[in-house]
Amino acid sequence: MSQKPWYQMSPEEVLKECQSHPSQGLSVEEGLRRQEQHGLNELSEGDKVSPVTLFLNQFKDFMVLVLMGATLISGLLGEYLDAITIVAIIVMNGVLGFIQEFRAERSLRALKELSAPHAKVIRGASLTQIPARELVPGDIVLLESGDRIPADIRFIETNGVYIEESALTGESVPVAKLTEKLAAAEIPLGDQRNLGFMGTMMTRGTAKGIVVRTGMDTEMGKIADLIQNTEAMETPLQHRLEQLGKILIMVAIGLTVMVVAAGILHGQPPYGMFLAGVSLAVAAIPEGLPAIVTIALALGVQRMIQRKAIVRKLPSVETLGCASVICSDKTGTLTQNKMTVTHLWLGGSLMEVSGEGYNPQGDIVYRGEQVNIRQNQMLRRLLQISVLCNNASLVEEAGEPKKKASHENELSSWNIKGDPTEGALVVLGAKGGVTQKSLDSLYNRVAEMPFDSERKRMSVVVEHQGGRMICTKGAPDVLLAHCSYMLWDDKIIPFTPTMRQKVMAANEGMAKNALRVLGLAYRDIKPGERSETQEDAEAGLVFVGLTGMIDPPRREARDAIIKCKKAGIKTVMITGDHQTTAEAIAGQLGIISAGGQVLNGQQLNQLTDEQLDAVVDDVHVYARVSPEHKLRIVKSLQRGGHVVAMTGDGVNDAPAIKAADIGIAMGISGTDVSKEASALVLSDDNFATIVSAIEEGRGIYENIRKFIRYLLASNVGEILTMFLAMMAGLPLPLVPIQILWVNLVTDGLPAMALGVDQAEKDLMQQRPRGAKENIFARRLGWKIISRGILIGVCTLAAFWLVLQGNPDSQENLTRAQTVAFATLVMAQLIHVFDCRSSRSIFHRNPLQNRYLVISVISSLLLMLAVLYIEQLQPIFKTVPLNLHDWIIVLIFAGIPTFLMGVGSVLQNPSKRKPPVNYTRTKPAVR
Repeated sequence: MSQKPWYQMSPEEVLKECQSHPSQGLSVEEGLRRQEQHGLNELSEGDKVSPVTLFLNQFKDFMVLVLMGATLISGLLGEYLDAITIVAIIVMNGVLGFIQEFRAERSLRALKELSAPHAKVIRGASLTQIPARELVPGDIVLLESGDRIPADIRFIETNGVYIEESALTGESVPVAKLTEKLAAAEIPLGDQRNLGFMGTMMTRGTAKGIVVRTGMDTEMGKIADLIQNTEAMETPLQHRLEQLGKILIMVAIGLTVMVVAAGILHGQPPYGMFLAGVSLAVAAIPEGLPAIVTIALALGVQRMIQRKAIVRKLPSVETLGCASVICSDKTGTLTQNKMTVTHLWLGGSLMEVSGEGYNPQGDIVYRGEQVNIRQNQMLRRLLQISVLCNNASLVEEAGEPKKKASHENELSSWNIKGDPTEGALVVLGAKGGVTQKSLDSLYNRVAEMPFDSERKRMSVVVEHQGGRMICTKGAPDVLLAHCSYMLWDDKIIPFTPTMRQKVMAANEGMAKNALRVLGLAYRDIKPGERSETQEDAEAGLVFVGLTGMIDPPRREARDAIIKCKKAGIKTVMITGDHQTTAEAIAGQLGIISAGGQVLNGQQLNQLTDEQLDAVVDDVHVYARVSPEHKLRIVKSLQRGGHVVAMTGDGVNDAPAIKAADIGIAMGISGTDVSKEASALVLSDDNFATIVSAIEEGRGIYENIRKFIRYLLASNVGEILTMFLAMMAGLPLPLVPIQILWVNLVTDGLPAMALGVDQAEKDLMQQRPRGAKENIFARRLGWKIISRGILIGVCTLAAFWLVLQGNPDSQENLTRAQTVAFATLVMAQLIHVFDCRSSRSIFHRNPLQNRYLVISVISSLLLMLAVLYIEQLQPIFKTVPLNLHDWIIVLIFAGIPTFLMGVGSVLQNPSKRKPPVNYTRTKPAVR
């Protein structure tokens, strides 16, 4: 029953198919039988995973298991501080992962809250109220203004019904509903105007409908199913770090085994070499990497909160940094989601209306000059009709702190109660000084002829001191048929065919710019004249003018889109709204240029996945699409190698938000469903905030690359120092305790300080990274290996030079090992400043990052402590160094940075390759 094309069937056919009666409904017994057959009218949450299982699942990761092994080894070596640190890292990562997964699946619970709690239904010929979860197909439901629709229903009676469907379809204004069947075979969700969908809201009218789909069979249920069956994508950062961790562990263990074997072959005691090998393995495996990544991301989250973005999943901050496409919903994201009158046409003049949203501040301008409303009687009459023929009201929300008004991005406290289209007319009147309050003392409404989808107009009759007057608004083509006169130059003249052509030309011009156009007219009712019927009242009207309204673009969104273009990021608009409106808004925002490609839902249905993949890069706007379409577009872009950010605020956006590499929800206008499915929530609903998030994400990723460069080059240097010494048949240049101390001194604070380093100036002028870009791309691998070799060779050279003074003396061996220890630490601490720039240490102020300076000083003090505190010298096998020793240490520690710096300076900047366009890559393995 649920899959039938209900919109193609007449009310009689639907009643017959559902075996129901319009006035008697189902019997109580039949209702219970169908409930057993179809189940409860509620959304399923799928298989639930217990919180305990979720928490334990966090410890199955390969890197976590290796860290546990490192904990055991550290404990056996007596390095209890290292063991405690690693345990803390494991637990912290597990708790963070658990919180993220536990919160992510709450989207389905939020979706269920959109269902109506109760429904008025006819059962056994009696009107009764039952819990909405007990509704079954065939139930007859009664609805009125303000009701939330409890299931998918087919309307069989309507009286001026308008339904707010923006959360489901993306339609920016309430949709008029009717009862007639629709003949077309494939009709987009937003155009199925004889159906009402679960979770949407009636804004006007009364209706009777028959339930045709319940629970998971409803359109809302399809979205719930999409959320359940859409896998959250592994972020590029998670993928890279997982691969990196495995490689590093294997390489470190392999080299350590080789060092131990070489030492034993050259006569070193096996037990001593085993301890040295284990110490080297513990030092070489960057067990602090997950902690430093977590800290870097957490600090980035704090900065993002200050930039109006709330991060729900830590890795998502970095993922935004490599986004190559932003798929954005239109309504409420790129636009204000506030219908606003922007143009007026009257007396042959096209006027512009300034102001934003529902704030009644604004001017009416003609040819650059403000219109004097007191002197323009036609304009004043148009504003009066706009406010009198209206059921909406403009209110200022209480409790809004006045000081916030000075903030640039603070939303206005004004709001509309009632239909958004009528609200736009009320705001227009207020901008011209014509308010409901000012008219209440002059006019008294005595009758109303409501707006409906058949009449396409609304009229009210008002009394005033001079008599009675009728005010009418409606679709221009319909309204003009009822007009016999027209206001022109403040005079009433006959409405001739020539005048009609002028009005229709103005109407078409405004409609081409995606404005929703309404005509306004009036007539004075003569004493004793009958005006009870619509035909009598709405005849011989005086046409006044046209109003053109639109949900306007956010002014900051255009600047943000320009920044995205400079950063190599494509912006795609995906909306359920009409194609004309979508194209116009996209053009104003700079998303699409003249002749740019646009696809609608019907065209998408005709494309196979392969055909969509072939054109997806050329399409900038998708209009009249369904939730399934949005999900399909995101997946097509991902198959093409794009890293996709999906923004939205409605229920219909949730599946695509969850499937995207990073989902972004609106914090103010967004539904709980979209927020729970997202990784990032914009607290100011500002598209421009995404640009800030991208910049932050890029900076975080570059900082991660900085400390990976630092940690791995340092570890390569440590391993090579030991490996080359063993291959050359030399004594151990470092004893096990010294290796572990180097690891503690150099791997901790300096690496963390790199995680909060300032971004380089040209960060947002670079193209986005590819989803498959290796962590060692852009010569990072070469920098790590070359620097590690230089550190290892220079450390070993310093050790050998001191050792030659007296090779057979144990005291001289201890001094040589101390020099090697100090050289290794100093080389790494100098190298940390080199890692701040993609070029060399000479390209940035080394004192700019004060946290790094403090951490390096702290590490130096820790090194000096084990050299000059007598109680520590026996433990760490060190001796105090003299001036001659320090000269050797500083020369050999500085050689790597000197050589790398000279090479960078000698390189001709003009020959540097331009940034690689990473926007398109080979499809990522997902």
